[in-house]
Amino acid sequence: MKIIIEGAGEIGSHLAKMLSLESNDIAVIDPDAKRLEKLRHSADVVTIQGFYSSIKSLKEAGVADCDLFIAVNPGVSQDVNIVSALLARNLGAAKVTARIDDEEYLTAENKLIFKQMGIELMFYPEKIAADEIVDLLKHTSATENMDFGRGKLQISVFKLEENSPLLDMKLAEFAAVASHDDLQFRVIAVNREGETIIPKPDYKFRYHDLVFIISKREGMAEIMRFLGKDNIEVGNAIILGGSDMGRITASLLARQLDIVKILEKDKDKCRELSERLGKEVVVVNADGKNTDILIEEGIRNCDAFLALTSNDEANILSCVVAKKFGVGRTIAEVENLEYIRFAEEMGVDAVINKKLLTAGRIFRYTLSGKARMIKYMSGTDAEVLEYTAAPGSGITKAPLKDIDFPENAIIGGVIRGSDSFIAIGSTKIEAYDRVAVFALSESVKAVDKLFK
Repeated sequence: MKIIIEGAGEIGSHLAKMLSLESNDIAVIDPDAKRLEKLRHSADVVTIQGFYSSIKSLKEAGVADCDLFIAVNPGVSQDVNIVSALLARNLGAAKVTARIDDEEYLTAENKLIFKQMGIELMFYPEKIAADEIVDLLKHTSATENMDFGRGKLQISVFKLEENSPLLDMKLAEFAAVASHDDLQFRVIAVNREGETIIPKPDYKFRYHDLVFIISKREGMAEIMRFLGKDNIEVGNAIILGGSDMGRITASLLARQLDIVKILEKDKDKCRELSERLGKEVVVVNADGKNTDILIEEGIRNCDAFLALTSNDEANILSCVVAKKFGVGRTIAEVENLEYIRFAEEMGVDAVINKKLLTAGRIFRYTLSGKARMIKYMSGTDAEVLEYTAAPGSGITKAPLKDIDFPENAIIGGVIRGSDSFIAIGSTKIEAYDRVAVFALSESVKAVDKLFK
């Protein structure tokens, strides 16, 4: 697949590295020679130094026969990305997407306008991340969560703490204890010290393992009981940092929680936040990294603490401090991928990474049209995908145990009409089933072929 990325900032560079690993033909356009040089050393891509929205640069990159064009220029107005995407579309690109920074453009009515103009997808990374945070606060015992079919099936990630009954138990033993006629859930993967595996029956769970479990809606209570987890009722939250992500998150949470408070040290930004958020959100001009300030603002009685500044280290350490004060749920924005595992080891309950979340939205366009949804799991090289099985596709030919399914991938569950069930070896996928798949990155293309 031929892909052109305009913009070699954080998100553009991450997409270039990720998509180049999938044997795609990648070209990256950016006016900054240093950014391009850095990218060339870390990814197999063609780089073109050129100005944003430059027709000459687009033609040089081969836009006339490109399959996907991504406008993700860093530090510029969204208008530049939109113009770039429209130019690419008119110059021959099959599909185009653009990064934006205005929620107004994401209304159903406005998205339709842009789709008619030829832009397939507009993505606002900060809004995507804010939605993820709100969803995580609904599943307070999990470090990550993904719903299928409006929650009929859920994939959740749980960290095994020192009081977990699973410690030193083998997967086969857990399956025997948990199984009954109507299988409610199933372990599909485990991440240990940065390595993600599809576990065999003799796999033994250890302290701080991240366990990926797929569950039917009605099976979640049973999982919680087995894992010794409790859901936390979140009634109030403190947000550290008045970034776009912090503002959008506060706006969303204000509709659900009793008290939402933002701590922001920039006085001008505080005024702007107060004007935009109104009385629904308490905005405090203070340095939330100061422990005395946190105590003064009620950290001891806080249900959730969200560290969303632009400083990864400050976010991680602030969450660690919040846990010391007894906060039940902490979430940190961590953009440096190498810090994600560090944050988890430090006791941060959940990590948000805009690059991974955005990549999942865009990566869907590089697969067959049967991939409905994709999510990269933080701290792993794994992806969760939702497919619709095409009539006559390879996945429908036989029961799962008789299909040559990629080794580093597993089908977790199936939604068929109004029914949902956990997949096992004897399960036979039927046309138009919605199928939840967990796969390591090297297996995604092979999985995709089976659903075409």
